[in-house]
Amino acid sequence: MYAIITTGGKQYKVAEGDVIKVEKLGAAEGDTIDFDQVLAVNNGSLVLGNPTVSGAKVSATVVEEGKNRKVIVYRYKRKSGYHKKNGHRQLYTKVKIEKINA
Repeated sequence: MYAIITTGGKQYKVAEGDVIKVEKLGAAEGDTIDFDQVLAVNNGSLVLGNPTVSGAKVSATVVEEGKNRKVIVYRYKRKSGYHKKNGHRQLYTKVKIEKINA
């Protein structure tokens, strides 16, 4: 059984027991979060939402919050001597999917 959820402007295919990194949710470690924007559920037969599946919910527990590895942003213009180097670390929340209610 799996579900497709949306959070933080991204879509994730999840099953029970999966551990995924999503955009920062601002929840404390050990909190329970319910994702109610479920786009599709498959438990033998695929049920698609329009745009979401009514009554479907995915429960998850927060494992940790942190920062991803650094991404280097380098800007450069040839022949003018212009270059600029920046780094960015995106915040994330790691959650463990506990139950898919459909």
